[in-house]
Amino acid sequence: MKSFIAVSLAMASAASARTLTVFNGCPFVRPALFTSAGGRPSQATGWQAAPFTSVTFDVPSNWNGRIWGRRNCNFSSNPGPNSCLDGGCNGGLLCDVNTGTGVPPATLAEFNLNGDGVNDFYDVSLVDGYNLPMRIDNNVGCGIASCPVDLGPNCPSQLKGPFDSTGFPVGCKSACLVDALNGNAGNSANCCSGSHNTPATCPNSGVFGYSYFKSNCPNAYAYAFDESSGTALWECPSARQATYTISFCPAP
Repeated sequence: MKSFIAVSLAMASAASARTLTVFNGCPFVRPALFTSAGGRPSQATGWQAAPFTSVTFDVPSNWNGRIWGRRNCNFSSNPGPNSCLDGGCNGGLLCDVNTGTGVPPATLAEFNLNGDGVNDFYDVSLVDGYNLPMRIDNNVGCGIASCPVDLGPNCPSQLKGPFDSTGFPVGCKSACLVDALNGNAGNSANCCSGSHNTPATCPNSGVFGYSYFKSNCPNAYAYAFDESSGTALWECPSARQATYTISFCPAP
């Protein structure tokens, strides 16, 4: 009886799991993931990935977390959050499960599976800035979240960077991140904080750089209250049991 119960529980667990695939189309990315709620995936919190390779793994059916890529990393000499030019995390290659959320600017694939008990919610977020092109596909015909272009070279000068050893911009900061770095995030129109903490008091017109991010990546989440655009937060009925593919540097 005990073995039958154990097998039944294992089968139930497997049936409730969801599948994610991370494809690395870049020559320079080290993927990472962080779990906010819902239980941890079967995949490590960070890994090496050769160009044009993918890894597929299971996550709990109610997983809430993020996946991103790290650029220009050297984990052997500096295994902390500054081990990468952008996107690095506490822990080095393996991000700390409690604090390893990643150093911005970094393009994020965010998921809240079965978020309201009915739908999966997902987005490509540029709220903290950009560091590489990204797309989220699925196998059931739901919407595609994406930022498919390189925002670094033409990024507004106030937001551009960090830069690699050749002077090439490998990121584009959000105005909120710049305010945070300058200690001005507590009451910021760019961060929708303080007196700007509602959609009415924080319109996208008051967020510096919003039009640059949104015009180039209309299907991405570009600032804190971007849901009103209708192309920031995507949803898919959880009953469809979608599998999702997160692509770094997707093909045009």
